[in-house]
Amino acid sequence: MSIQPIMDKLIGVEDPDDLMVEILDALPQTANPTEVTAGTYCTFVYSPKTFLVRYDQNPLVAVTEVFEWGFRGINYHWGAFRNYTWEEFVGDVHIVSPSDLAALRTIPYQKFRLNI
Repeated sequence: MSIQPIMDKLIGVEDPDDLMVEILDALPQTANPTEVTAGTYCTFVYSPKTFLVRYDQNPLVAVTEVFEWGFRGINYHWGAFRNYTWEEFVGDVHIVSPSDLAALRTIPYQKFRLNI
């Protein structure tokens, strides 16, 4: 399955959670978060433990560095570098191919939240 069918039916009022479910279903390649390597594009569900931190629950990330505690990468929804720790992933990481990256960057599935 590809991302194109999701894009074809966008009308601009979709719920980010509904879009994320469709996106995760369309991306067949998954990995345990600890298997991610630098240079990978990925999306996943994230739930930080840090109190009062602002975060993107559905990030789209270009991984730049991998560490023992997690990884750092450019979150395309923020337009900035962010850190992601292994313990805070909800489920698997969904690998994004370079050909799907441009399409995903146009889909408004980001979900900015404050962890309270």
